Amino acid sequence: MKKINLSLLTLLFSFLIVSPTMAQDATQKMNYFLRLLNSNYVEDVNLDSLVEIGIRSILDNLDPHSVYLDKEELKKANEPLEGNFEGVGIQFNILDDTINVVHVIIGGPSQKVGIEDGDKIVTVDGDTVAGVGITNDKVIKLLRGTKGTEVTVGIKRAGEKEVLDFLIVRDKIPLYALDAAYITPDKIGYIKLSRFSATATEEVSVAIDSLKDLGMKSLILDLTGNGGGYLNQAQGLADLFLKGDKVIVYTEGKAQPRQDFKSTDEGDFEQGKLVVMVDGSSASASEIVSGAIQDWDRGVLVGRRTFGKGLVQKSYFLPDFTAVRLTMAHYYIPSGRSIQKPYNLGKNKYEEDIVERFESGELFDESKMHLSDSTPYYTAAHRVVYGGGGVIPDVYVPVDTTWRTDFYSKILRSGIFSKYTLKYVNEHRHELKEKYKNEVDYIKNFVVNEELWDDFLKAVEEKEIKSDKDYSNSIYNMKLQLKALIGQNLFDSKIYYQIINELDPIYTKALETIRGKDYDKLLKPVTNKK
Repeated sequence: MKKINLSLLTLLFSFLIVSPTMAQDATQKMNYFLRLLNSNYVEDVNLDSLVEIGIRSILDNLDPHSVYLDKEELKKANEPLEGNFEGVGIQFNILDDTINVVHVIIGGPSQKVGIEDGDKIVTVDGDTVAGVGITNDKVIKLLRGTKGTEVTVGIKRAGEKEVLDFLIVRDKIPLYALDAAYITPDKIGYIKLSRFSATATEEVSVAIDSLKDLGMKSLILDLTGNGGGYLNQAQGLADLFLKGDKVIVYTEGKAQPRQDFKSTDEGDFEQGKLVVMVDGSSASASEIVSGAIQDWDRGVLVGRRTFGKGLVQKSYFLPDFTAVRLTMAHYYIPSGRSIQKPYNLGKNKYEEDIVERFESGELFDESKMHLSDSTPYYTAAHRVVYGGGGVIPDVYVPVDTTWRTDFYSKILRSGIFSKYTLKYVNEHRHELKEKYKNEVDYIKNFVVNEELWDDFLKAVEEKEIKSDKDYSNSIYNMKLQLKALIGQNLFDSKIYYQIINELDPIYTKALETIRGKDYDKLLKPVTNKK
């Protein structure tokens, strides 16, 4: 019978009870109950498991972002933010019950031994993994492992009759926060950041320098879909765009006095037009950066209202090496506003907020927006801004659903786009590489011709997906999606965004804002009166 770790309980209740006397009473009460349970309950119980349930239940009654993480959950949660993992260094997809190597990570262990894009992994350490119902989770368990350990993979390669065996020594594999960085013909830079991991600021800084070398004069920073990450990376990223000694964000909590995070004099892009793209999935660190840019009138925010997370979590490790991420402060952006949306009605209501934005019509009509706090705040230039549920962009962009026909939606949900394009590139990789020498050549000259389009539609028909009356509204967009995914499989994710951004109304409006005459006007108050 497992004995309960009383120090774990003491630690737990010391988090939640206000006074030392109450904490002692509550701890004694819980300890007494557990002893009763252990001694007198009709059957043996797993007290460790019950304590875990208890911790999760308590945290469920606090705010939506205070959570308990067991060892496996902790590892998965930290991995994307730490900026690396240990494994073999490939991006893969499962197609026709076979592991297909989509991309080999440059400089990684797989590239070092000669594995190539388009290879198919059919065995791992002598065991067959093709045609056996392999899953993504199973592949990850087989291929990831501690740095320095070995794994042998059997590769089926186009043009080779025999299976090729490769011995791979696992190593640290970088996880990049930056999805894409490129420059338009009129010298507007674009940077897509997917997360605020430990390397986010450094990656963006390097990208800015590279784009400046190409002649960049203005920049679009895309934070749509970016759910946040480390607070210090939000500070570092905002610092790239702000002049020195400006408050980027400040935090304050019951047990934490106010702490200001300020900019330095070492920004990479403190001048030049700047547009930040945001939407309802831009959260936490994304809101700190976009809020600081807005409050200091450094750039124009384009898109839709952000998520609304203004709480700061800190990880506290428990004696068994599990952890709780406990909210210990609110954060406030420079104007003094909190952008945290209400959570007093429970987690379910909190999580339904994005759905409610859709149902209320806010995603299609800015006038339908509802905030919990109508208090006006003011930017450095005395523009009026609001908190209480996300950062509201300076330029609102509604969701465009005109081309999202039922036919297109069914194809998208079926996964045919990714499966078909991966198969197409695997079958035509050599001739595509011969025909399109680089990304610029591909973007300029590749066309989804009738032969390719008809072949794609046959694949759709095989899934018994029938076209509808609005089918023609989606043709252009579907062809662009095919071109973008083929390009991504042939080159990398940067080319995907260069092509597919044409369909993004927020990106289109961002370009229009930078190119237009009203950019400076957007950063000035309508009136100087409160």
